[in-house]
Amino acid sequence: MYAVIIAGGRGTRFWPASRKNKPKQLLNIIGDHSMLQMTVDRLRKMKNVEDIFIITGDHLKNSIQSSISGIKTKNIIVEPKGKNTAPAIGLAALHVKQKRPDAVMGVFPADHLIVGAQKFAKTVRSGIQIASKNPTLITIGIDPHFPATGYGYIQYNSKSPYKHLNAFPVKTFAEKPHQKLAERFIKSGDFLWNGGMFIWSVETFFTELNTHMTELNKQLKKIEQRISTKQDFSRLWNNIEAQSIDYGLLEKTNNIHVVKAEFDWNDLGSWNSLFDVSPKTKENNVVRGHGLIIDGKNNLIESQNKFTAVIGQNDLVVVNTDDATLVIPKDRVEEVKDIIQYLEEIKRKDLL
Repeated sequence: MYAVIIAGGRGTRFWPASRKNKPKQLLNIIGDHSMLQMTVDRLRKMKNVEDIFIITGDHLKNSIQSSISGIKTKNIIVEPKGKNTAPAIGLAALHVKQKRPDAVMGVFPADHLIVGAQKFAKTVRSGIQIASKNPTLITIGIDPHFPATGYGYIQYNSKSPYKHLNAFPVKTFAEKPHQKLAERFIKSGDFLWNGGMFIWSVETFFTELNTHMTELNKQLKKIEQRISTKQDFSRLWNNIEAQSIDYGLLEKTNNIHVVKAEFDWNDLGSWNSLFDVSPKTKENNVVRGHGLIIDGKNNLIESQNKFTAVIGQNDLVVVNTDDATLVIPKDRVEEVKDIIQYLEEIKRKDLL
C-alpha cells in the first residue's frame, strides 16, 4: 500500500493554539511529537506500507519538510489552493499512479489520535486484502462508545462476504446527528463512527470518480499530463470545484465496504476532544501547563507559558497563548470557528 496523509487543514477549532502557519497537525498536542509525526511513524512501522506521501498547502511545505522525519522531500505534494478532500485525494492518487498504476492506496488524516498500533495495522491489512483483489472502495469505521453528535456515522449491512475480515457493505452515510438521533444510531447496533480513513486501488478510485465526480475526473486527467511533464497546473486547479470526498463520492456510490476498527480512536477535532483523552483530577479537571482550578469541576486549562487560575467555575475551556486568550463554555467549543470568521472580517491576520 502507498499511504497518503492529508495535512492541509487549518485546525480552526483548536484556536488560539492552532494557527494558519502552525495548525493542529504540527502541534505536540499529545506527547512529545506532533500529530503529523505520530501519523507518519505509525504508518512507517507497517510492513505493508511501500511509501508515504503527504499532501498539504504551499504555506506548510517548508514547516513539514523541516519538522517531519521519515518522509522524502519529493513525497510532499503541494496543492496550489485548498479545494477540500476530494481534489486533494485525487491529486495524491495521480502521484501514486505515477509510481505504480496498479497500486493500492490508503488515505489517512494527519491529526487523529489512534491507540493500538497492532490493531490499527490489522484493520488496514484487512482493507488492503479486499481492495487488492476486489474493485471496491474501503472505508474504516469506529465502534461508537457513546452517542456522539460531533462525528459522522456509517450504517452497514451485517451480511458480508468479507465478514472474516471484519468488513461489511455500507448501507448509507449519515451526517453529524442531533443527540436523540445519535442515541438511535447507537441503539440500532449497525452504525459506526466515520473515521475518515480510506483504502482502494488507484484504478477503482478513478473508475468511481469518473462515474460520480465526472468533472473532477476530467480536470485530473488534464493535470496528470502536466505532472508527467513537470509543468505548472495551477490554472487547471483553479477550475476545480471544492468538494469533500464523503459528499462527492462515498455517499453516492454503492460500491463501498467498511472495515470495523478494533483500535481506540479520537479525531481530536476540538478542545472537548482533548479534554476527553487527557488525565483528570478527582474534580474532573484538566490542567495542561501552568494553571490552578479552585472550587470548580469539568474544566480544561491549556496554558503553557503563563499561569492561569480559574475559581468557582465549571465546564469551561480556558486557553492562553502568548498573544491570545480563549474562554468558552465546553458546550459551545464548536463556535470557536466563529472567532476565526470574525478575525478574518477585521483582517487580524496576526491572530490567524
